[in-house]
Amino acid sequence: METSVSFCTCRNRSCPLHPTRHAQGCTPCIAKNLRLGEIPNCLFQLLENSVERTGDTLEDFAALVEKSRRPHVEDREVIRNEPGE
Repeated sequence: METSVSFCTCRNRSCPLHPTRHAQGCTPCIAKNLRLGEIPNCLFQLLENSVERTGDTLEDFAALVEKSRRPHVEDREVIRNEPGE
């Protein structure tokens, strides 16, 4: 079956909720994640080191976002503190 969501970034194609396995798009996956208080795998894929996460909860996602942002935040501080600004 061809995916009904061409932009899906989820790598777990064996999951029964993956859009390539049915014609309901992302709805079953999102519904499951909402029910369990989790973040869909596709959003984790936006972050570096997502395969190293310990879970799929909101807290796990927030921690990974924070860990991914740290170097960028430091870079912005250096840019703000440059002479002439």
